[in-house]
Amino acid sequence: MTDAPHVEPDADDIDEQHAVRLGKREQMLATGLEPFPVAVPVTTTISAVRQAHPDLEPEAATGEVVGIAGRVVHMRVTGKLAFLSLQEGSGERLQAMVSFGEVGEESFELLKDLVDLGDHVFVSGEVIASKRGELSIMVSQWAIAAKALMPLPNLHSELNEETRVRQRYLDLIVREQARETVRARAQVNASLRSTFGEHGYLEVETPMLQVQHGGASARPFITHSNAFSTDLFLRIAPELYLKRAVVGGIERVFEINRNFRNEGADSTHSPEFAMLEAYQAYGDYHQMADLTQELIQKAALAVAGSTTVTWADGTEYDLGGQWDRLSLYESLSDASGTRITPDTSLSDLESMAQKVGIEVAQPTPGKYVEELWEHFVKESLTTPTFVMDYPLDTSPLVRAHRSIPGVVEKWDLYVRGFELATGYSELVDPVLQRERFLEQAKLGAKGDLEAMKVDEDFLRALEHGMPPTGGMGMGIDRLLMAITGLGIRETVLFPLVKST
Repeated sequence: MTDAPHVEPDADDIDEQHAVRLGKREQMLATGLEPFPVAVPVTTTISAVRQAHPDLEPEAATGEVVGIAGRVVHMRVTGKLAFLSLQEGSGERLQAMVSFGEVGEESFELLKDLVDLGDHVFVSGEVIASKRGELSIMVSQWAIAAKALMPLPNLHSELNEETRVRQRYLDLIVREQARETVRARAQVNASLRSTFGEHGYLEVETPMLQVQHGGASARPFITHSNAFSTDLFLRIAPELYLKRAVVGGIERVFEINRNFRNEGADSTHSPEFAMLEAYQAYGDYHQMADLTQELIQKAALAVAGSTTVTWADGTEYDLGGQWDRLSLYESLSDASGTRITPDTSLSDLESMAQKVGIEVAQPTPGKYVEELWEHFVKESLTTPTFVMDYPLDTSPLVRAHRSIPGVVEKWDLYVRGFELATGYSELVDPVLQRERFLEQAKLGAKGDLEAMKVDEDFLRALEHGMPPTGGMGMGIDRLLMAITGLGIRETVLFPLVKST
């Protein structure tokens, strides 16, 4: 059975309901009732009551008196008996039975007059089973815990995507998948931290406001500090600060936090996103690939109980086993039918790109190679795959390959058709790093808004000696996408959207 299509409520009807509920708020205040009390005497949760009494016989009475609270998601009054379905934050529900004879005429009439769908209500009473065997509370006392001044959407129809994204609070109230996604994200983060702990990593926090952006090729957001009378950048990556930590002796370090990139937004990109980065002294990109596979597989186990995950559309995707490692240049040569190497000229790459309709704004050999690889190879990757050894000119913070001239020791991990993570053998030679920065500065002077600038403070840190180091970065939002099959706007609790 499929959910009914979502029908947008009539604005006049919403305004009318809002006015009626405001009137009930005033009525409560006038009679000494508090529509938003500071506290109610809750003694347990709906989930705990259900766990404690899973199999009560019909009309059974437990003798246990509890106080619970929840949002009213269903209400039915039949003569001198009212039935309220209360829902807690987890989505668990419990029936509250309010009897005229149990609470008295005045209290019963107030319930009928004042309580609406969406209100938070406190009830106290004995845990019983109804005649139909439904676990219930036979209410002896009740109170409004928070008066809802706006009506709930229809709980039997599906919210459209715009409503889900713009009013996530409604989405969380009415849709179990929304609540599951929030729980999954928390489980993923807990699993990542646990795995890092097993490997001796320390979690740190680095600045989000920076005097100079760096650590990635991306266009930054710019703001202004009145206190310092200077422009600042919202960070595009924590990399350069985490590397400073490695220089300082924190040899295994990671951070999970927000990055901001002033770029496009689509099904896999968001201007604000959660990022994981990690660095390991005396490691390289092979070890970081091993660690990344372990991190993702354990996260899948934490959420799904298996490395074979089931996406929202019912598709199963296998994250288990040992993942393939594929050479970028070799796979491009095989797929295109043309041998392409780090020595292939810019003109040959440009000619090849033109034949397949590829344009590059700030052309370099490496950028053409990466665009051609995405055109010819990317869509063929159906299982998790590490794509190895990238062009040197697109990776200014990465060590040159130890045996293959013209490439760097970098991999990108592709899962579910998109780039999920990236890893490196880090460039730790400050002289070479300065040369790379200067090359980036030249690109910036030519109009490349994503080019890095020379970071003198970071270079000074490197000059104090950074050991051989492996690094990796992974988008948390995209990791949720890989595990759940959802789009990025669903995995982010409150995504950035244009104002209406």
